[in-house]
Amino acid sequence: LGEHLRQAGHVDANLITEVIGTACRRYPSLGQTEKTARVEQLIRTGAWTDAALALIDLELPFWQVRRLAYDDGEWYCALSRERELPDWLDQSIEATHADLALAILSAFVEARRISEPESRGSVPAVKATAADFYEPVSIDNYS
Repeated sequence: LGEHLRQAGHVDANLITEVIGTACRRYPSLGQTEKTARVEQLIRTGAWTDAALALIDLELPFWQVRRLAYDDGEWYCALSRERELPDWLDQSIEATHADLALAILSAFVEARRISEPESRGSVPAVKATAADFYEPVSIDNYS
């Protein structure tokens, strides 16, 4: 999905729907119907940048936009969990694109990807065979 966003030239309803279907777990949210309705309204009106920001608000409540900047034909978007930290201490997610909404959506998808918990089993894995240095020792002689 991240690569698809980087290759896209502009945002449309189909692209937003793909992002929602692939990266959003809380949409539609029963507990946050107001936020979900706002995202749907923004999509209907074609307010792509506001829709991308509303998705961040809905799906990643602990993440905030740290920086939006335009330089040399590219939009730069940085999302952060700790916006008040200095840049050099913060571990933010950064994305760039010629389209502002696509830069925000790219950062959103990357933040969503790293925010997902690792799928681990409830029981740790154990090697089925003993290590190579293991050798049984006979202790029959007690003298």
